[in-house]
Amino acid sequence: MEIAVIGAGRIGVTIAELLAGSGDYGVTLIDRDRAQLERIPFGSAIKTAALDIAAVDEALLGQLRDKLAILSAAPFQLTTQIAGIARRIGVHYLDLTEDVASTRQVQSLAQGAAAAFIPQCGLAPGFVSIVAHDLAQRFDKLDSIRLRVGALPRFPSNALKYSLTWSTDGVINEYCEPCQAIVDGVQRQVQPLEDREELVLDGTAYEAFNTSGGLGTLCDTYLGRVRELNYRTVRYPGHAAILRTLLRDLRLGERRHVLKDILEHALPSTLLDVVVIQVTVAGWREGAFVQETYANTIYGSEIDGQRRSAIQMTTATSICAVLDLLAEGKVPRQGFVRQEDIALDTFLSNRFGCLYAIPGRRTPTPPTGEAIASPVRRDPAVIRETGRTVAFAGE
Repeated sequence: MEIAVIGAGRIGVTIAELLAGSGDYGVTLIDRDRAQLERIPFGSAIKTAALDIAAVDEALLGQLRDKLAILSAAPFQLTTQIAGIARRIGVHYLDLTEDVASTRQVQSLAQGAAAAFIPQCGLAPGFVSIVAHDLAQRFDKLDSIRLRVGALPRFPSNALKYSLTWSTDGVINEYCEPCQAIVDGVQRQVQPLEDREELVLDGTAYEAFNTSGGLGTLCDTYLGRVRELNYRTVRYPGHAAILRTLLRDLRLGERRHVLKDILEHALPSTLLDVVVIQVTVAGWREGAFVQETYANTIYGSEIDGQRRSAIQMTTATSICAVLDLLAEGKVPRQGFVRQEDIALDTFLSNRFGCLYAIPGRRTPTPPTGEAIASPVRRDPAVIRETGRTVAFAGE
């Protein structure tokens, strides 16, 4: 099966390598930056094409026609253009965008389409929506759904206590755009960086605050069914206060390109990161007010001797799992597909999605124990230092 991955950043390259290494997909990686593509290891099974997505010419269309799917790992500003190309040539479309406006436009493009349009296939939005929907189905009546997710350096070394682990444009967009939420049963827009709360996960203190995009389509799905629904990004304490100074007091929210330049000049990237996830649903079951929580801590991993960050692994395996399920006919193959349309057990049983599985729980775990069934090749490959610390409350 032939697929195209657009965007040769850290996430895009990881997606391409996982899919090509599986032996089931022929992968073409597309980026306008030839230097990025030349970093692909010599002898890789990945084909590359240096093409500008903004210039929709025959060379680009020729690379995309007859593919099973287009996977966008490009900056969110290109989301609607890539989705429009997929609609034009009748190819399945998947992306990682957290941008709310872009997702609305993808939803419009999906109306009447012969192919599937599945946006927001990453960690958040993405996997956490699948988890939240699964937990919510266990209640007779819902009260609240709360999603908390953070991608953080394990060893912070600056006042922000942060390193660049993924797209700088994406981070800034989340910090600046209005956030969706359901408050007292009413769908509202709340301000980013507000509603700060403190929490402790696995003995480590964090803060969490509103950011845009993490809920995906959950507000539409649960409006009228829940009193409270919100998403907050997890950071080390003190991060939000500094960001408010930069974005509001210094008005860098009005000059995002300046803030991007500052952050990329001053903050190092790191592969030594950690992803923390906490999805909590509360409500009534058989007359009792109860709560269930999915909590998971995932560290950067080593696959066949190559180090991958936690955010690379969680984001890339999510979209790879959804592609697998699409190819197998386990998700709808036409029109707009929400993350909530994907069954959690089906996702976690997938060779890529099992990265998120909690050993000993409802979904079968891989037979190799600590090693997961390899997303890199058909024979098992040990994933080291996954370091999961998990809890499942309420069962």
